[in-house]
Amino acid sequence: MGGARALCSGALPTRRMDRRSPPPLRTPSRRNLRWASGVVLMAYVTLHLLNHALGIASFARAQAALDGVHVFWHSLPGTLLLYGAATVHVALAVIALWERRTLRLPPLEGLRLLLGLALPLLLASHLTAMRGAYLAYGIEGSYARVVWGLWDLPGASAQLGLMLAAWAHGCLGLHFALRVQPWYRRFSHLLLVVAVVLPLLAALGFLSMGREFEWTGLPPFERPTPEQARALVATEENIKRFYLLALAALLAARWGRGWYHRWSGRPSIALRYPDRTVRVPRGWSVLEASRSHGIAHLSACGGRARCSTCRVRVIGPAAHVEAPGTDEQRTLERVRAPQDVRLACQLRPRGDVEVTPLFAHPPNPGRPAPVGRFGHERDVAILFVDLRRWSGLSERQWPFDLAYVLDRYFATVGAAVRDAGGVPNQFVGDSVMAIFGLETDLATACRQALRAARLIGERMDAWSKGFEAQFGQRLDFGMGLHAGRAAVGEVGYLQTTSFTAIGEVVNTASRLQDHSKQASARLVLSLFAARQAGMADAFGDAELLAVRGRTEPLEVLYVHGPMMDGRAIGPAP
Repeated sequence: MGGARALCSGALPTRRMDRRSPPPLRTPSRRNLRWASGVVLMAYVTLHLLNHALGIASFARAQAALDGVHVFWHSLPGTLLLYGAATVHVALAVIALWERRTLRLPPLEGLRLLLGLALPLLLASHLTAMRGAYLAYGIEGSYARVVWGLWDLPGASAQLGLMLAAWAHGCLGLHFALRVQPWYRRFSHLLLVVAVVLPLLAALGFLSMGREFEWTGLPPFERPTPEQARALVATEENIKRFYLLALAALLAARWGRGWYHRWSGRPSIALRYPDRTVRVPRGWSVLEASRSHGIAHLSACGGRARCSTCRVRVIGPAAHVEAPGTDEQRTLERVRAPQDVRLACQLRPRGDVEVTPLFAHPPNPGRPAPVGRFGHERDVAILFVDLRRWSGLSERQWPFDLAYVLDRYFATVGAAVRDAGGVPNQFVGDSVMAIFGLETDLATACRQALRAARLIGERMDAWSKGFEAQFGQRLDFGMGLHAGRAAVGEVGYLQTTSFTAIGEVVNTASRLQDHSKQASARLVLSLFAARQAGMADAFGDAELLAVRGRTEPLEVLYVHGPMMDGRAIGPAP
């Protein structure tokens, strides 16, 4: 219905992609350039810190490594790569700062921005003393010259502050870029250890080399002449003045633009949210409008068109909404967003529109919204288990008998899932849903799910030996297994919440479990899940199955009998 309303004054730009054809070649986007240049600079900083850390062993080892690194960075390809990346990164930062209409940012994003703005000032002295001296006078960089030249409290503090600022800025950038990736969240604690230990080791290396010079004497090294030193200091001061003037001019221009928009009578646009309407100058992004007016709006990647959590449904004339850029287009295609859905961080309306944040939390008094855990996407395997003939049993047995059966059934399935490495997630009626892959990769998750299916079969078979004599009917069950990407997080209201998975993979696994009854199969699993587990050939030939809720048929495999190490044995019933 939202899409139909969006067409009332002209269709919003459509985005269709034929998934059976290879993706077209695209020019590097601004996000790609920022990422590539940032990785180059982060690699340079990382090598620098590792080189410093070798000073813990000895000055000779640190200097030998530095000479080897200089061979690449002082070559023409290395120089073009390093300074090209720095130029691109700074240029993109200036463009982003100019385009940003408000400086209201979450604390970590604000810290990253401040560190980035401070880096040129901190780097000016180091660049002129090292690279400038090499380019102007051919004086090679030496740890003896650097460490001994900074071997006092102000100099050492400046050096350590520069290292920490550059390293923290790079780590925060990587964090914002990668925190939506499942593998990053899985290894984030180890990466945090590296982020803390590496600069600490670099500082210890710097101090160790200084102490070594005090004990053994300063080795010979090439020094700039007094005239050369004065020229380098003058160059450093000029770089700092130019940068401060340029930064001040940029900030003044931003302030002047805002003042002009407020007082010149330039028309603003109205953004109609579900609960209020706000007016902002034309050119603001929807995410900037939300932050400026205190409207809760999720954005896990910090406004870089990576995570899609800031998605909004847009209703309004097509002339008021420009077509998505390359970065936004790729993200929208990845999440298969309909044509009336856009990313709030990228959408800058030209006129009045209605916007509805799709991931905004509804009012939930008494409990803070679980922003940190909601909407994380990851690859998981989903297993559904259903107890058969439950309706007939409930007609004949007393409620306490039914409670006993359900309790033992849930305990049997839940224990098997946990023993296999999964999480029994939902117990609804006579069905159990289990999630695999919250702490592993997808291949491991699928193997764990198949092992859980085998354990469930073995333990349910053992229970069924006395079940029929006790309750007058045979114990039967069916399972469905599928794998793919899902959003995992907390859902619910007030204190009644649960951690679960949401997405097509969950719906498909449930439908496969339903189909297991019609197929008289113990387990129906997708061929994709079997391939991920490395067992595509273990269960016979695959068949195409039309699954309700999917536009295309799914290749599935059937397990009719007990399983041994993931392989079906025994004839079909």
